[in-house]
Amino acid sequence: MSETKTKESTYKPTSPNSKLDFASLWEYSEAPESSANLEIKDKYELFIGGKFVKPSKDRYFKSLSPSTEKEITQFAEATQKDVDKAVKAARKAFKGEWSDLKPSSRAKYIYRIARMLQERAREFAIAESIDGGKPIRESRDVDIPLAAAYFFYYAGWADKLEYAFPGKKPKPVGVCGQIIPWNFPLLMLAWKIAPALACGNTVVLKPAETTSLTAMMFAELVKDAGLPDGVVNIVTGAGQTGAEIVNHKDIDKIAFTGSTNVGKIIQKSLAGTDKKYTLELGGKGALILFEDAPIDQAVEGIINAIYFNQGHVCCAGSRLLVQENIADKVIMKLKDRLETLIVGDPLDKNTDIGAINSKEQFDRVNSYLELGVEEGAEVYQSKCSVPESGYYIRPTLFTNVSQSNRVVQEEIFGPVLTVQTFRTADEAIEKANNTPFGLAGGVWTDKGSKIFKVGKALRSGVVWANTYNKFDPTSPFGGYKESGVGREGGLHGLSAYLNLK
Repeated sequence: MSETKTKESTYKPTSPNSKLDFASLWEYSEAPESSANLEIKDKYELFIGGKFVKPSKDRYFKSLSPSTEKEITQFAEATQKDVDKAVKAARKAFKGEWSDLKPSSRAKYIYRIARMLQERAREFAIAESIDGGKPIRESRDVDIPLAAAYFFYYAGWADKLEYAFPGKKPKPVGVCGQIIPWNFPLLMLAWKIAPALACGNTVVLKPAETTSLTAMMFAELVKDAGLPDGVVNIVTGAGQTGAEIVNHKDIDKIAFTGSTNVGKIIQKSLAGTDKKYTLELGGKGALILFEDAPIDQAVEGIINAIYFNQGHVCCAGSRLLVQENIADKVIMKLKDRLETLIVGDPLDKNTDIGAINSKEQFDRVNSYLELGVEEGAEVYQSKCSVPESGYYIRPTLFTNVSQSNRVVQEEIFGPVLTVQTFRTADEAIEKANNTPFGLAGGVWTDKGSKIFKVGKALRSGVVWANTYNKFDPTSPFGGYKESGVGREGGLHGLSAYLNLK
């Protein structure tokens, strides 16, 4: 009798009617990534003119790990005097050794940086997860390899700019001020620095105050690579430090990735000046799922679109528009899949969703969860356990929402997905475009013609078809409307750092 009972209750993962139930089949053993070989200094200075220098006012700020709430290290706080010093070092390098180098020699430096990133990939990945809270699998398999890939790609263009822009005489713009966000610290650094150097510019970069660790590790790498002094300068600090870079009179181009509100402030500050600028801002990406799509594959794509990096992705697919007649089935499968996601220690290789980046962001996401309930939405969160310390939020699903709900219209930047339904393609397009943002979107269908028709109608800088969150150095990235100005990546990423005549 016992054998018969066991046979009847056996889970069959290949059955289309089986519910995902990993927990009752096996338990995951802890699989922590060792940080023993990662050396984190007690204090990091500013990197200016090829040297690590103390801040002028000798002020430092603490950096906390979002997974433990414990102090990791301290970073120097750059003031106006420090920024000015960095800009002068960059200007000196631009007029001096860097501009005298042959493009092929510049390419060798950029290629060397890419190779060194590959060689030190493990320590960079561990540092990224400790400092930012993202799962080690994502840091190891996505962030660091992609960062190296962007340096490799732009190293190849450094001595071919005339071929990239036929009939033009490309010239570097000069000194570039660059401000990067906290969600992809090293990758955003690569997006900014690699094309700038390939075009012959010099750089003053400010990382986000909550995730400055890998930027300062990169400064050490730059020094080890033998890059001429002053070509890359990295200053740490809060918003005021970034404002000093934006408003400095001797900077020729500003590149900013961050919130739409800050982007608007920067745009106003640059109005009336001759500075070039690119702004990669917020998003509220729509995922359009048609009834003819392969639903199981689409569910995996949706999970990746919104819960990757805790939803800390400007192009996250945070709005699901699903065709009405399959909505119940899709929502059921999504809830089922959410229960399999593991929320926990970013350094554990089993972890799917790590820690929210900071206390401030943790409070912001929670305020939107409360707002969604107040607006009448039905909220579903997975029942997984979360660590007692650190900033963790379970993956969340909002159903029964309307187009006017703030959780549908505003960027939450956390692991929160809203679900709406549609009947026709035109209705889906109208709902998808009914937002102030226009950064990215996705379409799931087995009809190629439908992909082209719907994709063409979406006012988004990027439209993924039957996938999401896939990046390549050769492909430009950027948005419409309040999602930014300009493009990064590909040839578009080169043109933003050149004067073309």
